[in-house]
Amino acid sequence: MEFDPVLARQRAKAMRDDGQWNDQTIHDYFSAALAAFPDKTAIADHASRSAPTHRLTYRELDALAERIAASLTRMGIRRGEVVSVQLQNCWQYLAIALACARTGVAINPLMPIFRERELEFMLNLCESSVFIVPATFKGRDHAGMVRALRPRLPRLRHLIVVGEDGEDGFDRILLNDSLQSCCNEAARPSSRPLHPDEVALVMFTSGTTGEPKGVMHTSNTMLSTLSTAMRSLEMTPGDVALCAAPMGHLLGFALLGVFPFMFKGTTVIMDSWDVDQAVRLMVEERVTFTAGPTPYLADLCNAVAKGAARPSSLRVFCCAGAPIPPVLIERADTELNMTVCSLWGMTEVQAGLITEIGRGRAHSALADGRPPPGMEARIVDDASSQLPVGQTGRLQVRGSGVFAGYLKHPEWNDTDSEGWFDTGDLAYVVNDGGDIRINGRSKDIIKRGGESVPVVEVEALLARHPAVSAVAIVGWPDARLGERVCAFITLRDAATFNLDEMQRYLRACKLTPQYWPERIELRDDLPRTPSGKVQKFKLRELVQTLTDKAT
Repeated sequence: MEFDPVLARQRAKAMRDDGQWNDQTIHDYFSAALAAFPDKTAIADHASRSAPTHRLTYRELDALAERIAASLTRMGIRRGEVVSVQLQNCWQYLAIALACARTGVAINPLMPIFRERELEFMLNLCESSVFIVPATFKGRDHAGMVRALRPRLPRLRHLIVVGEDGEDGFDRILLNDSLQSCCNEAARPSSRPLHPDEVALVMFTSGTTGEPKGVMHTSNTMLSTLSTAMRSLEMTPGDVALCAAPMGHLLGFALLGVFPFMFKGTTVIMDSWDVDQAVRLMVEERVTFTAGPTPYLADLCNAVAKGAARPSSLRVFCCAGAPIPPVLIERADTELNMTVCSLWGMTEVQAGLITEIGRGRAHSALADGRPPPGMEARIVDDASSQLPVGQTGRLQVRGSGVFAGYLKHPEWNDTDSEGWFDTGDLAYVVNDGGDIRINGRSKDIIKRGGESVPVVEVEALLARHPAVSAVAIVGWPDARLGERVCAFITLRDAATFNLDEMQRYLRACKLTPQYWPERIELRDDLPRTPSGKVQKFKLRELVQTLTDKAT
């Protein structure tokens, strides 16, 4: 398939001249780690809770990746093709990623929650040649689902199943011992590794508002801001990362999967988030670093508050996916003696804003970060005029970590002639130091009686209430006021909360009554994307349905 990474090409010279693109791929970073620490543990895989921990040194992981690369080449997979992967977090994921980089093909991580409708669309858009799935995961028959779907996937040549012993089995196809002879470079056609400007990753937007888009990243766009993050977060080869966020999302794949290779560290893998297992592994494996959405951080604080062992080696939690309630950052500081570093990014923008570890405890509660070296950010009004400190507008970014374009849809790139990408987020500059606070999504604006409701600020206040576990505020149409305001809330164990209590609380917080939600809907959970972002479009649909039924 012909990729068209037009956005990357447009800024390549400027990024290289400025030293922001260092032309390194995952293969290059891994090779450096292998040379320095061949017998160090690269991966401690705790993904299977019914099997012993699977530990791989850098040397062992290198051999596995080499065998997979040889197998892909033998199968006829060539440059410009796509390998799609729908696995839970596991060592095979990272071995496949390394093999793809070595053979010059793009990897397409897919979330395990996707079913037939999403997969048919995504695999056909990518023209995927290979699809790698688990036999089963969390009770779902992934292999059976894909076999039934294959007639509608005309480009798919190979189905490979992890955990199956048959002819489609991962070990049989990709790790077959008889392929050892294929592993020398002379015997492998088309084995030239990816060029740093070739598309290395196709990942789909997580879908907070509508149809997913195929986001393309080159090695340079994906890894440049991770390179600067090593300095911002003070990462060293002694660091141990816990990877529990799904690798089907950019946070899990890049920041927790690839990133540890870059600082020559160790990755501890969980197949999915479970706070009890996470705390145990943090203690046992001496984890120093992890990342995840806000609910992970809240779970961790709550678990320790209830008596779980405090993971004393954990020094930094990189919180991403949604604005962080300040109360959580304060709890992490006082209860866990841990620094929370805020991180803002999206599938299209790898680490667009970050709070450095030295500023984390003082600034993560105030803002979602500031642009790292190589990135720029600005806040503009509807006429694209830059706004001063304190005024909310549209967040635009440009620089080294911005994606290379949308697969087969360059008309959607939403980047102007000067390289500014419109993120769809609302934000404001907090101070003269350039810290930025995300203030909602452009589609999340609530206009009540001509007043713009500061959604994020109201959510942050409600999140501080001792009864509230999570909160999301949305609007619904009203003939007189334009919109009214509804708060969807999940409660802590055994807590109670109602509209009167909320209004008394917000009055005590000195919040103007025009911003108070006029309705509360209590829910056991809030609908979220795989990255942890609340799907507010679903909540807007729900409150409208409830309103229609009431009338």
